[in-house]
Amino acid sequence: MKALFAALFATLLLAACAPPTVPDMTYFRLPPPAADLVQRAPALELPVDVSVFAADGLYAEQALIYTTDVGGRTLKSYHYQLWIDPPARLLQRRLIGVLRQSKAAPLVTDRLPASTDALRISGLILRLDRARTDAGYSAKVALQLRVERGGDLLSERVYRAEAPAAGEDLAASVEAFGAALDRIYGEFLGDLGALRLAAK
Repeated sequence: MKALFAALFATLLLAACAPPTVPDMTYFRLPPPAADLVQRAPALELPVDVSVFAADGLYAEQALIYTTDVGGRTLKSYHYQLWIDPPARLLQRRLIGVLRQSKAAPLVTDRLPASTDALRISGLILRLDRARTDAGYSAKVALQLRVERGGDLLSERVYRAEAPAAGEDLAASVEAFGAALDRIYGEFLGDLGALRLAAK
């Protein structure tokens, strides 16, 4: 009997000393842009240079950000759920992809020489988080997008969009991020097409 208790005690001791299992890291890509977004792009005569977006604090990191309070004042980051690249790169490359796919300009790139006459687009991520709502979750996005040409400011505006997630899991929220970004980029493309670009 003593041997049984000793064996049981040793088993419990070993179980208590075993390290906890660490969850797998999960990396998320944004969904492809909606087809109708590509169709709404303007026809520009100048090349376009899209720089890496700026992002401060949590938004500069790869982790997905979430909030559970209504005002979104308290932010938290997931430890094992990450974007495949930092959001500053993801959002830049998504905009480049939309402009290229729609043939909006003769050239769309991220590294034109400073001397080239071009439209230069820069962005600042103000919000990119998963928010808890009464109905579930939604993706909330806010970007400041700026357009310059030859050092002259042509446009600067803050764009905001929110899209509900179709489910409780993170994959559904990632799809919602794509939808919110499509709304923002759709508005931005409209503003881009409305610019008056005089010959230089």
